[in-house]
Amino acid sequence: MFDVALGNAGAQILLASSSDDKHPPENVIDGNPETFWTTTGMFPQEFIVKFSSVMNMTRLSFSSFNVKKMIIETTESESPEKFEVILEKELESTDHQLQNEEFPMNNKRAQCMRVVIESGYDHFVSVHKLHVDGSALHG
Repeated sequence: MFDVALGNAGAQILLASSSDDKHPPENVIDGNPETFWTTTGMFPQEFIVKFSSVMNMTRLSFSSFNVKKMIIETTESESPEKFEVILEKELESTDHQLQNEEFPMNNKRAQCMRVVIESGYDHFVSVHKLHVDGSALHG
């Protein structure tokens, strides 16, 4: 198992609802804990990650700041459509500290993952890292 959501593992950001030149959505998958994607102040916000192939996912880790409610959706399709909700979570406010969340993925298969931020504890939120333990499906 390795982080299939890394840019250098072939993952890419297909879409993001907002972008800041200094904090682009690609920062979520760059593997650098010092970089992040920041939203532009309205909700919902979302980004879609496409993995290099269909992946068998075992665990998802998510680091963010000021996210209140998030939804994770996946599809096995190569194009970002027909998503299925696999997780809805309300995160605790962490008083100026990163929100580090971990979720079992129970061998869920996906080629694309959409992360929807429904609401935040402030006008702006940031996503620092999306880490997905998994492996490519063969055959």
